Amino acid sequence: MRIATWNVNSITARLPRLLAWLESSGTDVLCLQEAKLAEEQFPFDQLREAGYEAAVHATGRWNGVAVISRLGVEDVVKGLPGDPGYDGAPEPRAIAATCGPVRVWSVYVPNGREVDHPHYAYKLQWFEALKAAVAGDAGGSRPFAVLGDYNVAPTDDDVYDVAAFEGLTHVTPAERAALASLRETGLSDVVPRPLKYEHPFTYWDYRQLGFPKNRGMRIDLVYGNEPFAKSVTDAYVDREERKGKGASDHAPVVVDLDV
Repeated sequence: MRIATWNVNSITARLPRLLAWLESSGTDVLCLQEAKLAEEQFPFDQLREAGYEAAVHATGRWNGVAVISRLGVEDVVKGLPGDPGYDGAPEPRAIAATCGPVRVWSVYVPNGREVDHPHYAYKLQWFEALKAAVAGDAGGSRPFAVLGDYNVAPTDDDVYDVAAFEGLTHVTPAERAALASLRETGLSDVVPRPLKYEHPFTYWDYRQLGFPKNRGMRIDLVYGNEPFAKSVTDAYVDREERKGKGASDHAPVVVDLDV
């Protein structure tokens, strides 16, 4: 079974690339983030023609998440129970589904913006809600994983130059503590291998030649429980999909499982 996570940064802008990548990669289940469209605009028909079903949680703003699967989508949950919300309302940042033998959450963790911004506090609160939502499945016997754009680099090695991030979000002790707390539910970091260079970065800013200069970050993560982690036979960052005109600023993270 091949499962992946990808912040596509707008399905509308990247639908041909998405469909081509699903076909060429042979992915069975894709956790997708930043759909950037309303649920009624989602390309269900095109995906169905390609052999995929989809569960979607999106409202047409800059976020939106989905699980796309050719193994079925069952027991769908949209949003986190206890979601703290931002500006008075929950956002479409999490969706869960069972796809064949595996249950997954596709998550798009709040960015946090700046350390003294209300969005940063919201980010930490959102992590607490995520932890509560996944704890039961994390400790279960079924393969289970939380995949997505976490907007946190777990270690200093997960950014191209930690000095460049001094005082900024994505690398703060509180954010990394939130990741550690999430792992304590019974999850572990499935670290992919890079297809080029030493570190498996998953995101490169569009600005200042971030990708050609490999000024990247590893913020798209796969956190799996013990049955999931024990089933992993390979994991890699598909860096090739970050290349070319019209690419997302994130690359897919692909995990192969023997389940």
